[in-house]
Amino acid sequence: MKYAIVGTGALGGYYGGLLARSGLDVHFLCHHDAEHIRSHGLWVESCKGDFRIESVQAYSSTNSMPECDVVVVCFKSTQNHLLVDLLPPLIGPNSTLVVLQNGLHVEEESQRFVPPGSVIGGCCFLCSNKVGPGHIRHLDYGRITLGIYRGRDNSLGEEQVSSTQKDRLQRIGLDFAQAGIDLAITDSLEEARWRKLMWNIPFNGLSVVLNATTREIVEDPKSRELASDLMSEVRSIAVKSGHSIEESFIDKLMEDTRKMVPYDSSMRLDFLAGRTMEIEAIFGNPIRAAERNAVPCKQLKALYRQLISASDVGPA
Repeated sequence: MKYAIVGTGALGGYYGGLLARSGLDVHFLCHHDAEHIRSHGLWVESCKGDFRIESVQAYSSTNSMPECDVVVVCFKSTQNHLLVDLLPPLIGPNSTLVVLQNGLHVEEESQRFVPPGSVIGGCCFLCSNKVGPGHIRHLDYGRITLGIYRGRDNSLGEEQVSSTQKDRLQRIGLDFAQAGIDLAITDSLEEARWRKLMWNIPFNGLSVVLNATTREIVEDPKSRELASDLMSEVRSIAVKSGHSIEESFIDKLMEDTRKMVPYDSSMRLDFLAGRTMEIEAIFGNPIRAAERNAVPCKQLKALYRQLISASDVGPA
């Protein structure tokens, strides 16, 4: 299959690089370094082994790119307003969209470009940064959980997902796995999203308001307790929304974070660089789910308000 990587940053550069290294036909949309990548290749420093892709199909516009079987959206949800211009040149009659973004129901804006069942969401547990033109530094982890997006209210039933779409999910999963990507496939994308939010909400949010790395948050008793309390609130919303997430998953996330290399979250890097943060996708949508289900989440709402205030003021 022919792949398009829409956004060759910390995430798209790493996963797209792995797909290209495995021999797949991969086309990269780059924000500003397409010419550099065409001339010098894509360089990935990785804790799992460095590699360089010497010959890269890199573009500065999707108008120059071919239609692709699989279109992988790798930029942040704050850029989803660009999809209306970026996606149409890439989409053929049988294309599948794979949305690798943080947050809840981030797939909605992509769904309108393809038939129901043709959008796959992906939850990535990845520590990676883009440190220069065509230069990705992968620090830790890398697992992706993929599942078919079934709508905000899981309105797309099992009978409405064709065997072709299910086969496409399995084939994409096989391509990813053969490229060396740690992969899982789930029947409940929404539950996977909630599990990821249990990490994203405390560690992205607190990294900004406390000006701290993940390691600093988890090693300080007070901030660790606050992170755990936030995870518990998010879990309560998920359970009330119909998902079975074991309470022990909080301890697992805390332990995984303790073992992680010291890491600046993507939200903190965005804040320090003066970029728009993914506040609505990661915080606003879960809060609205809590309100619909009458679940109290005082600390989550307080963190949400602090982030909105911080985004208005900007970094010191």
